[in-house]
Amino acid sequence: MIHLKEVHSLTDEHWKLLLLADPSKKMVDEYIHKSNIYESVIENLVVGVMVLVENSNHETEIKNIAVDPSFQGKGIGKSLIQLGIRESKKLGYSKISICTGNSSIYQIALYQKCGFQLTTIFHDFFIHHYEEEIWENGLQCKDLMKLELNI
Repeated sequence: MIHLKEVHSLTDEHWKLLLLADPSKKMVDEYIHKSNIYESVIENLVVGVMVLVENSNHETEIKNIAVDPSFQGKGIGKSLIQLGIRESKKLGYSKISICTGNSSIYQIALYQKCGFQLTTIFHDFFIHHYEEEIWENGLQCKDLMKLELNI
């Protein structure tokens, strides 16, 4: 059974997952302290994490979401996204967004299945903001893609 809950301090397990989704600790440090953090736990093992941050008075963003590779494909990511949507609604926001790289093809499909629509592409974002190249699914991650959902 999957247990979802908010966490108030990060462990090494959380950081390992956060850095799967965003390999730049510097970038994660810029938003982590002003965020709500949620974890997914199975049998006392942290298998997923999601970071929700306020972008404006009406919009939140899932800033980071990751599931341990050995637990992917089991609905954990979808559960975390649905939790982010519920929490955002509960707090009175009317929109939620999520961003990912152009090479994250499985994540893009998941976000669309959860109702998000592609709204903006920030070309060459990862080239300008990350020191090392990122490769995923045989593609270089260059562009940041923003998807949004009105809630």
